[in-house]
Amino acid sequence: MWLLFAFSSALFAGLTSILAKIGIKNIDSNVAKAIRTVVVLIMAWLVVFMSKKQSELKNIKFRTFLFLCLFFSYLE
Repeated sequence: MWLLFAFSSALFAGLTSILAKIGIKNIDSNVAKAIRTVVVLIMAWLVVFMSKKQSELKNIKFRTFLFLCLFFSYLE
């Protein structure tokens, strides 16, 4: 099942990029990226709350949280 989610994630990430370039014209690329990021953030939290996994947030160690924040901020 996870393989289906992985392929779907890759597909939708590619589509997001393509559709964003087509649909958002005459807007600064930083603004467009910020809008896409907000949409992705909302969707991700919806998945967390719909799967009722928000209680697992307290299990994340500070070091792990820091690594995730630093690593993903580097990718952006």
